Amino acid sequence: MALAPISGKSPKRTSLSPELYFPKFKSSLEQKIIVRVAHSGDASFANAITDEMASSAKARGTGIAKRSPDYVAKKINEGKSVIAHTEDGTWVGFCYIEAWQHGQFVANSGLIVAPAFRKTGIAKKIKQTIFQLSREKYPTAKIFGLTTGLAVMKINSELGYEPVTYSELTDDEEFWAGCKSCVNYDILMSKERKNCMCTAMLFEPKQPHDIHEVVTEFSNNSKLYERFMKIKQSKLLNWFRK
Repeated sequence: MALAPISGKSPKRTSLSPELYFPKFKSSLEQKIIVRVAHSGDASFANAITDEMASSAKARGTGIAKRSPDYVAKKINEGKSVIAHTEDGTWVGFCYIEAWQHGQFVANSGLIVAPAFRKTGIAKKIKQTIFQLSREKYPTAKIFGLTTGLAVMKINSELGYEPVTYSELTDDEEFWAGCKSCVNYDILMSKERKNCMCTAMLFEPKQPHDIHEVVTEFSNNSKLYERFMKIKQSKLLNWFRK
């Protein structure tokens, strides 16, 4: 299916789209949000995406492996990313795929949503779409993620991910080298890559998944997970500062 590029131009008037006659009178927040696989026409958003990734990490006070605009543009051009935007082409959110060990492991990385569109459920839609794209491109791969956020953990659990130890993730040196730009990299290395501020989660394609059971378990223990993450991060920081 052909995908139309995002454009700042006003859409042409048609008899089937009267709501698009005067798009300037419709704010971005009121418009329909489109979530789809990104293509080369979206590469112009690379700088905005990486700037927001860095700003968001700084605001949260947590680490993140930095990615350059060129790297994000490459993922867009390869068809290994998902973008969200409004009808008038306002950028809303983004996420991309990384593959390790010849496609044995896949990570859905760099999930970011523009501040004005947060808490609207769009992050969940982006995660669902990038997860499906990963399953199509790498049907036998284990899909994993590292996160410091309980909200992302909840979304992951709804897709069939489960919390795991770092030893169950890829041992590809290139993946771990990507963590060097994270502010917590020294903590990761001091723990011999066995633990850090992030929580690891994994989806096993060869295992049967009772999504309802996984979601119920996460919901029942969400407060415990949140408390555990805070305690773990606090202890790791205190230990590292000694």
